[in-house]
Amino acid sequence: MVVAIDGPAGVGKSSIAKMIADKCDFYYLNSGSFYRAYTYAHLKAGKDPFDNDGVLNTARKTPLTVEKGLICIDGKSVEDKLHTPEVDAVVAQVSANPQLRNHVDAQLREIAKGLDVVVEGRDITTVVFPDAQLKCFFDATPEVRARRRFKQHPEGQSYESVLKQIIERDHIDRNKEFGALKVAEDALYIDTSHLTIGQVCEKVLSAIFALKSEANR
Repeated sequence: MVVAIDGPAGVGKSSIAKMIADKCDFYYLNSGSFYRAYTYAHLKAGKDPFDNDGVLNTARKTPLTVEKGLICIDGKSVEDKLHTPEVDAVVAQVSANPQLRNHVDAQLREIAKGLDVVVEGRDITTVVFPDAQLKCFFDATPEVRARRRFKQHPEGQSYESVLKQIIERDHIDRNKEFGALKVAEDALYIDTSHLTIGQVCEKVLSAIFALKSEANR
């Protein structure tokens, strides 16, 4: 079973997806972490993050794996490198690279083969897993999302700078030529602005259990 969770930056996709995966004993995948890991690797090598061909070449050469839900390069977790201000500043542009998106999409589909997975990220429900058994789209106001992101990663930045990044990221994500952020017609839409993580999780779990019950009839 594939549970695909879509939505804009800072909406709570990761926290809720991890909780769902844990409660259902599903494999957890985060497409955004792939783009962030490749961005980190490219920046670490001192290369131009706006060179699309160069970024794609970095991605193809980077030995990236997912181990126990953690993104690893050369077998070592790089989770603590994925949300630095340096990565945050350019990852939206990096992830807009159509060839890189195709590369990451293929990786995600290959990993998910034959597994029960919860996979989250932008365009997950519309492009990467359009046939997912359950599609969810989480939303919230930019201000709410900025507060959440700032609370998670307060170091080296202000709330105002995070809000600015969120608004800029929304514009880029919604206007991408390929993989633009949008709500799938058959997605379960949840506005998380005034809901706790637990409340959102319960809504998704109810949908999963309903699908499983229907499949077992």
